Amino acid sequence: MATIQVGCDLTYSVTSSTSFLFNVAAARTAHQNISEETLRLNPDIRYESSCLGTEDNQVYRLTVEPCDLQLQYRATVDLRPEIYDTSGIVETGYSQLPNEILPYLNPSRYCESDRLTHFALRMFGNAEPGFSRVTAICDWIHGNLDYQAGSTGASTSACDVLIQRVGVCRDYAHLAIALSRALCIPARYISGYAVALQPPDFHGFFEAYLRSRWYLFDATRMAPVEGFVRIGTGRDAADASFATIIGAATLTYMAVWAEQTAPNQITNQPVQQSAVSTTN
Repeated sequence: MATIQVGCDLTYSVTSSTSFLFNVAAARTAHQNISEETLRLNPDIRYESSCLGTEDNQVYRLTVEPCDLQLQYRATVDLRPEIYDTSGIVETGYSQLPNEILPYLNPSRYCESDRLTHFALRMFGNAEPGFSRVTAICDWIHGNLDYQAGSTGASTSACDVLIQRVGVCRDYAHLAIALSRALCIPARYISGYAVALQPPDFHGFFEAYLRSRWYLFDATRMAPVEGFVRIGTGRDAADASFATIIGAATLTYMAVWAEQTAPNQITNQPVQQSAVSTTN
């Protein structure tokens, strides 16, 4: 078990009546226990806490009038990832996939897997099926894309990234998800906090469903997967954005962090050596 302190500070300049949906809270799962948690807003505005979507992402919903809105979120997370040897982790045949997993094979807004089938088969069709094939996808993305902050925007999809060969963490995850789905491997997007991520930020990674379990992957190789603290889960980033804004508001300040309180429990080595799962 590793104990991790996570948090974020967000400030918005709000110029007209605006509704916010914040998805910044660490998820509560069998592998992720929240021992302490606080949310503070300035001005002190009433908000609603609820769970949305099929994965029950916890969100904070509020509406504010013109002001400088400040959000402070803090949590202490006891993380208990399950670590497996990568050998023997095979793919699950379509006929054996549970019904609730099937939607993660479908194309989605940012992951046009139906348009990438030919490319995926040509590049990875002969790779060893299972954990090794998903790793090969991550290896290729890491080796063929340039990570560049600000290089993509809210409309950038997996196909765009494949053509441009540049992106940020969510783009790396979207392309990996699309290629996995094109090979009939269920995959989904995860937003979260990441220990040892530089520069610190919200991070986008993904999970692939193999041998009846979801396993974590990060094609950016910027942080160790055993130090990921899950926030939101979805088909792609549209389901797990840290902030959805309806109105007129500009982000003027953001700070995000994830720090382990026992430094020796999680290595800072981003190269994935084991299969890591934090959900069933």
